[in-house]
Amino acid sequence: MNVRENRALFATGAAAAVAVVAVLAAPASAAGTPRFLSPSELPPHPSSAWTAGPVTAGQPDPLPLCVGDALPSISVHRAYRTDLDTGALQVTVVERDTAAAKEFAALLRRHLDSCAQDVAAQDPEVTAEQKYYGKLSVEEGAYVYGVHTETSWGASDINLFSVGRDGAVVTVVQWGELGGFAQAPVAAFKKTTVTAVNKLR
Repeated sequence: MNVRENRALFATGAAAAVAVVAVLAAPASAAGTPRFLSPSELPPHPSSAWTAGPVTAGQPDPLPLCVGDALPSISVHRAYRTDLDTGALQVTVVERDTAAAKEFAALLRRHLDSCAQDVAAQDPEVTAEQKYYGKLSVEEGAYVYGVHTETSWGASDINLFSVGRDGAVVTVVQWGELGGFAQAPVAAFKKTTVTAVNKLR
């Protein structure tokens, strides 16, 4: 997936905004499934409130940068956005057992470990740099990454990713906006990740 496609994740319009408002009162997840983040649990935006779409079965469309190709059809996802160029996504997968979940989480981490290299290889007009922000002590652990991409025509985007697991359930959280590493709310994103993994219980 190239950076142009990834940027579409954060595109908003009047019709989409109306649709999002309409689903805010809906439950965060169906009975018996892991709970998802609420908008207020995302890193605070300085000038715009977060809104959220419905919890939806299947792979997100478009697929998120780097981890998208690894997401199975049994994924469940929820997209979030602000009125500005900031968006987020949570994808949760309930595996058949703990061993399968551990293997899937490791696969996602491998995709993130090579994210910048893979992005640059897919599109010669894109340069990418990444950082690893460490492991969080929550349930079976969560791992946080940052990826900055810049295009030959001047577009600059920063994305934060985390992969966490609780037993047989794995969740991925992505946050992104225009800018670079200096604008990334790493501490707040780590807090969001801890909340997301705790809600998998």
